[in-house]
Amino acid sequence: MALKVAVQMDHISTINIAGDSAFAMMLEAQARGHALYHYTPDRLALRGDEVFCALEPVEIRDEKGNHFTLGERTRMDMREMDVVLMRQDPPFDLSYIAATHILEKIHPETLVVNDPGEVRNAPEKLFVTDFADLMPPTLITKDRAEIDLFREEYGDIVMKPLFGHGGAAVFRITRDDLNYGSLYDFFDATFREPWVIQQFLPNVKHGDKRILLVDDVLTTGATAAACARALRRAGAKAVDVLVFARATKT
Repeated sequence: MALKVAVQMDHISTINIAGDSAFAMMLEAQARGHALYHYTPDRLALRGDEVFCALEPVEIRDEKGNHFTLGERTRMDMREMDVVLMRQDPPFDLSYIAATHILEKIHPETLVVNDPGEVRNAPEKLFVTDFADLMPPTLITKDRAEIDLFREEYGDIVMKPLFGHGGAAVFRITRDDLNYGSLYDFFDATFREPWVIQQFLPNVKHGDKRILLVDDVLTTGATAAACARALRRAGAKAVDVLVFARATKT
C-alpha cells in the first residue's frame, strides 16, 4: 500500500546528498512507491487540535546538484499524512522542542517517527550518559569548581555546548592552557544551559568508524561474525549486529 510520507527537514536544497540519512530514506521510500512531501519546521501551524502545514510534493534523484524537484506548495491538514519523519538537523533548541509539541497532536493517528515525546525527552548528549561505560569520562555542568576538579584529574579536556551540533564550538583545553579562563567566560556568556566536559582522547585523530549490521534472522551467527571480522580489518572501531529473530535449537 502506497503511503503519504511528509519529511520535516532542513530545506532539501541545502543538504549534502552524499551523507544525508534523510535523503537516503527518501530515496528508498520513493523506490517503494510512496508519495513524498517536503516541508521545513517553520511552516507548522497549530490551531486548536488541528495541525496544518504548507507541503510540497517532491521527487528526488541521486544526482549531485540535481537531486530534487518540488511541486506546488499546498496547505494541508497533517492528519492526511500516513507518516511524518522528523529529520531536521539540530540544534536541539526551543524551536525544535516546539515542533515536537505540535506533532504530538497528530501522533499516533499519523505515525510520527520518532515519537515526538521521546525525541523531546532524550536529548542525545544527556541520553548517552546512561551508557557511561561506552564513552569517555564525561561531566555535565557549567560550575567552574567542578570543571577545575575534572581538569585536574584528566589533564587535557574537551568543552562543548550541550545542545550543539556538527562540531561547532568544540574546544580542546590542555592541562596548562592559558586560554582556559577566557574560554570559560566565553561559554558562560554564550550558553545558558550546562556544558559537556570530556576527557580528551588522542586517538580521535584517527576517526571513529562504528557500524551496525541489520539482519532478519540469526541462525548460527557465522555470517555476521565473518562480516564483523572483515569490517574490523577495514578499520571499523566497533561492529554491532541487530536482528529481529534468533533461531533456537529444537
